[in-house]
Amino acid sequence: MNSKKEIEAGSDIHKYMGYLAQEALKITVEMNSKYHTPEEVHELMEKLTGRKVGEGFAIFPPFYTDCGKNTFIDKNVFINSGCKFQDQGGITIGEGTLIGHNVVIATLNHNMSPEKRGNMIPAPVQIGKNVWVGSNSTILSGVKIGDGAVIAAGAVVTKDVEKNTVVGGVPAKKIREV
Repeated sequence: MNSKKEIEAGSDIHKYMGYLAQEALKITVEMNSKYHTPEEVHELMEKLTGRKVGEGFAIFPPFYTDCGKNTFIDKNVFINSGCKFQDQGGITIGEGTLIGHNVVIATLNHNMSPEKRGNMIPAPVQIGKNVWVGSNSTILSGVKIGDGAVIAAGAVVTKDVEKNTVVGGVPAKKIREV
């Protein structure tokens, strides 16, 4: 899925994505349906991603994803409640990053041709170290966010963000240096 190659609708990979989505739904429903200690939530995130999650990681559920297996979380990352990660194309979150309420990270696009609209085109999102992603932001597929950047609340990030800059708006544009 994270090969950046188009995924044909109905293909074996597409069907496998459906399987992973069902697995992710089971884990996120468990995470979101009742109180869990921070340690239990950490364990659920490791089950969801299929790998170790960085030390010092914290999340406030609810959290939603339709895959989970292509999310990589470094240490001391905080994810606030209501976030939605579409991670089939890959999401990497760098050390010390803070992600606000209701942030959407999307790594899939659909083919623009109406005849192939069901096909999906994955592209990874890479978030550097010590980034602050404001509430209700959306980060689209293929975007790289540099270390120390700030994404203003409500921004729609459609292209790469330089390190130590503040971006905001729809689409997001550079506002100033940090």
